[in-house]
Amino acid sequence: MDALRRLEAEKISKLLMEFSIPAIVGSLVFALYNIVDRIFIGKGIGAYAMTGLSITFPIFTLYIAIGMLIGQGGGSIVSLRLGEGRKDKADKALGNTVTLFTISSILLMILGRIFLDDLLFLFGATENTLGYARDYMSIINLLVFFNFMAMGMNNLMRSEGSSKLAMKYMVTGAVINIILDPVLIFWFDMGIKGAAIATAFSNVVVTIAVFYHFIYSKKSHIKLKKENLILDSETVKEIFKIGVSPFTLQVTTSLVAVACNKTLLAYGGDMAVGAMGIVNSIYMFMSMIISGIRAGSQPIIGYNYGAGKFHRVVETLKISLIGSMLIAAVITLVVFFKGDILINLFNDGNEEILRIGERGLKICLSMGILNAFYIIGANYFQSIDQAIKSVTLNLIRQVVLFVPLFIILPKYYGIDGIWLIWSISDIIIFLFTGYFLRKNIEELKAKQVGAVC
Repeated sequence: MDALRRLEAEKISKLLMEFSIPAIVGSLVFALYNIVDRIFIGKGIGAYAMTGLSITFPIFTLYIAIGMLIGQGGGSIVSLRLGEGRKDKADKALGNTVTLFTISSILLMILGRIFLDDLLFLFGATENTLGYARDYMSIINLLVFFNFMAMGMNNLMRSEGSSKLAMKYMVTGAVINIILDPVLIFWFDMGIKGAAIATAFSNVVVTIAVFYHFIYSKKSHIKLKKENLILDSETVKEIFKIGVSPFTLQVTTSLVAVACNKTLLAYGGDMAVGAMGIVNSIYMFMSMIISGIRAGSQPIIGYNYGAGKFHRVVETLKISLIGSMLIAAVITLVVFFKGDILINLFNDGNEEILRIGERGLKICLSMGILNAFYIIGANYFQSIDQAIKSVTLNLIRQVVLFVPLFIILPKYYGIDGIWLIWSISDIIIFLFTGYFLRKNIEELKAKQVGAVC
């Protein structure tokens, strides 16, 4: 059966498993790029290097935000247009996505070159950590185009049904990164610069593979053509309209990370910031697994919504929610019973980092099951071209809830108050997400009945 035909005919549970597993592996692999660097740096170079890397997290998150704005927006357009039988529009979305990534890369390289030190100080760097943060980020920033291509274009591969191949490319990049990290950091004595070069080089390899797929491979349902590289205003608007949801989530996450670094620096110093970097890495690990399920469901939901098969859209959503919440529950249990082991994966024996990080991890992930519901629910609206609802949910959690909680809780609970922001926000946003989803499901069921009649 043709891959596109399967999206509207295959059993949902089988299809979702087939799409989600490669997407989960791909998402975890992307997380590993960051996590492996932190492990080698924290274990091999020391606590201040680990903290310096943590300072770069807000900038790295901004890069992810732009990657999601363009990549997930373009990927959703591809799924929707293929579902509508408009392959030419899907090809146009692919070409415009590449051009938008290229323009964004050039702007970021220029801005990063000029303002990098100012940004690092703004984000919480001190004299002890600035050199490490600068050495790492200057290399990543120089080759940011390949970061975008490796991460963002993977979304388009999954959206056209090539999820297994997308996974293979990401795994290949991760293996290269894992091999090069110890070689460059220790054997060539390049320190934190070696970690950055390892990450950048692995992205270059993945980028070459992705371009080959979309230009020459017969397995691709969409093709990269030079005429589609010219920006089309309608296509760009559609990409930004859908991609704005994950973009706002990541941008606000970056701003929250900045505020956290500053507050942690005031209450616990450099070691508290380093502990936050470790907590973020583990939190990212869970989020990437859930995002893998989200990415696996996106082409199924987008294609069937475009084809008017709303009962399949609802079924995919329900299975995705159940699966993601079960996975989050397992991870939460591991955190509560083996949290010290997780922290020490990144730690060189610093007792202060272990103490702060273990407690922070348990509090932050205590409501992980509700966070999983929110991630799937918010991104669902992006898949059906209702990005305003995704944006609304993201802003409620990251701005309406986080800002007042950030002002109030640390004053009374210190560092614990910072960790509590996550768990309290997860409870409240779960209720908002549930309300939005219930209303949408009722609308889709009514549309399905109307279509039958």
